[in-house]
Amino acid sequence: MAASSASRAGAAFQQALALHRQSRLEEARIQCQKALRLQPRHCKALQLLGTIALQSNDPARALELLGSALQIDPESASAHNDRGNALSRLHHSAAAIASYDKAIALKPDFADAYYNRGNEQLSLRELAAALASYDQAIAHKSDHADAYINRGNALLGLERHEAAIESYERAIELKSGYADAWYNRGMALQALGRHESAIASHERAIALRPDYAAAFNQRGKAYDALGRYEAALASYDEAIALRADYAEALYNRGVALSALKQYEAAVSSYERAIALHAEHPLAYNNRGAALFELKQYAAALASYDRALALKPDYAGTHYNRGHLLHELSQFDAAIASYERAIALTADYAEAHYARGVALARLGRHETALASYDRALALKPEMPLLYGMRLLSRLQICNWVDLDADVARLATLIERGEPASGPFAVLSVSDSPALQLRSAQLLVRERFAVNHALGPASKHSREQRIRIGYFSADLHNHATLHLMAGMFEMHDRSCFECTAFSFGVPSQDGLRERAQAGLERFIDVRHRSDQQVAMMARELRIDIAVDLKGFTEGNRTGIFALRAAPLQVSYLGYPGSMGAPYIDYLIADRAVIPDSARRHYSERIIYLPDSYQVNDDRRPIADDSLTRERCGLPHSGFVYCCFNSPYKILPGTFGSWMRILGRVPGSVLWLLADNAAAERNLRREALERGVDPGRLVFAPRLPSALHLARHRLADLFLDTFPCNAHTTASDALWAGLPVLTGRGEGFAARVASSLLGAVALPELIVSTPAQYEESAVALAQDSRRLAGIRQRLAAGLRSAPLFDTRLTTRHLEAAYVQMYERYQADFAPEDMDVRGE
Repeated sequence: MAASSASRAGAAFQQALALHRQSRLEEARIQCQKALRLQPRHCKALQLLGTIALQSNDPARALELLGSALQIDPESASAHNDRGNALSRLHHSAAAIASYDKAIALKPDFADAYYNRGNEQLSLRELAAALASYDQAIAHKSDHADAYINRGNALLGLERHEAAIESYERAIELKSGYADAWYNRGMALQALGRHESAIASHERAIALRPDYAAAFNQRGKAYDALGRYEAALASYDEAIALRADYAEALYNRGVALSALKQYEAAVSSYERAIALHAEHPLAYNNRGAALFELKQYAAALASYDRALALKPDYAGTHYNRGHLLHELSQFDAAIASYERAIALTADYAEAHYARGVALARLGRHETALASYDRALALKPEMPLLYGMRLLSRLQICNWVDLDADVARLATLIERGEPASGPFAVLSVSDSPALQLRSAQLLVRERFAVNHALGPASKHSREQRIRIGYFSADLHNHATLHLMAGMFEMHDRSCFECTAFSFGVPSQDGLRERAQAGLERFIDVRHRSDQQVAMMARELRIDIAVDLKGFTEGNRTGIFALRAAPLQVSYLGYPGSMGAPYIDYLIADRAVIPDSARRHYSERIIYLPDSYQVNDDRRPIADDSLTRERCGLPHSGFVYCCFNSPYKILPGTFGSWMRILGRVPGSVLWLLADNAAAERNLRREALERGVDPGRLVFAPRLPSALHLARHRLADLFLDTFPCNAHTTASDALWAGLPVLTGRGEGFAARVASSLLGAVALPELIVSTPAQYEESAVALAQDSRRLAGIRQRLAAGLRSAPLFDTRLTTRHLEAAYVQMYERYQADFAPEDMDVRGE
């Protein structure tokens, strides 16, 4: 009878095994139970029931059954292995590894036990131990494809990427249809930066498993790394179509959309990721970055703060938060955020650089230089860093090894590195070719053509030409000192003028004049570049005039989107923007001679007289200012230069000191900008044998008083290679002659243009020697200088430079000419505007 029960139990168990091999788990379970009814201590039936329970997602029951089997046969290596699998499923890792170790002790060639132990060690990130386990599994079973793939995963975690690829390829040799091996191989190739090969590997995985959402996601990341954002987006969309709750793919989709500057869609994608995974700090961080680009600063700040609540030690979010605070002009708070990022990641080059920029905005240039130097040591190739560092040095007149720095900057730009914005270049170099190259590199780096809005539609001819003026400086600023009168004098019967203001509002008299003088004055600070460009299109702006160029606070991205059919650079930036979307540059033949024409990418509109408009209503205070009140000697010749310190270079300063040395009792009256510059200039004077007390520094004053004090000086000495611009017009308007040197670039010829428009060409020289001789000769020939001053005063009101109505008509004629070419479907071309 016993033998018969055992025989029937054995038969039932064999049937259970056969059914199990066919994955008919419920039928196999029934046969195991039958075997146990016939033979309650049937160890193998208990073990198989445990395996079926594990496959049925009931690891607790499996553990119980396997424990019963081991009570019957504690030497069963396979039961210990299966018990380890159950413990692993219950997340009892240490006990699982102990079970695998027991299985291996009982059966040293047990390949699957080594493999399973490796898997548990891999889950614990015990990568070296896992690798050793997989090697043992393969040593005992050389065709163990799964061991090869997971061995590759351990090697990937150890950053042994080439070895990982070899392991995945061995798995593929053993099992060519192994989608996971192709997928993981792609991951290793991505880690090595071999993104094209990675894409091919992911595509093999997808071909083998068309519903492989993770492979679509990783393929998208490889496309991302190659800058193929449209392809990346399509790949993420396929991943999400397969798994609607795929938070990582939604996050990555947001990254691609941000790269495509589709920020609103990016925000939506990040928010979908967050809805699925509420504690996703990177999604909050990147959502903040997209909101920042949309100028939704309050929402962006809240997003960054949420990211930091989830991950306080994420340096990238502290950096981004600082960038936002910087944009809000909260520079001290921005610096605090940058410093937190640096405290977390000491070698965070971008944070050191950004801290330097914020410090510079606060006028703390010496401290800024330390930040720039640290960034330069960490990442010398960082875009714009070299130029920003140079500008801070110039602002404090720190000229140590300046020639070497300028030469290095030129070398970097000539070999195609965007080491500096063009503004720094024109401050130190008179090469229009170098200025153009730096502008083109900046456009490539930061302001490439953006097709998000598509081409601008053709405007039909209307009665009035619609002009849009774009600036951050429509307040008490040099730009409006020059342009307020022009805004008031536009012919409204022919022109409809709109201002797009993106600077911090300051309700002063000049802003009020601009608001009254223009038909529309729109504050677009909190609108994205795309929104502003779209608004300009909706208003059917015919000609968009950029009054900023590459000066601080520019919004060049608006023009990259093509805000209007015709786009023009005027007044704010003295050089070429090197951008294919800027059609015209308004200039004159003094600032852009034929010999330099090839160094400007735009078509040139040549105004008669001077390109620079001026406001003939600028008041000069009727104040009894005296030399004594201004710290000047009662007698003696007063040279002055109220240019910013960054324009004062060693060559110019050397000329000034030689001039003072030849004119006894003379002084040099400069603008007081920062203490470091004053200290350095006094030291430089002493080193050149000039008493530092002969340098007098003038504090900043309201415009009318500032203009009035010019009358206390005898001669304005210009700087080179970046001339006085508005400051030269200030001097001339106040009746003070300006002596200038003429160079090759636009910025080095501005004062020449202004002097030509007040009929004082004799104050334009070509060499430093002529500059010095003229400055000395004018000091020594009081009659000649008095004659120049009298001519300037007598002709001031009739001079083209200060005839606001005349220059406005010239500008309007330029607008008409470019508009007529556009209406006739002619491409932009160089044009001369005829004088009245």
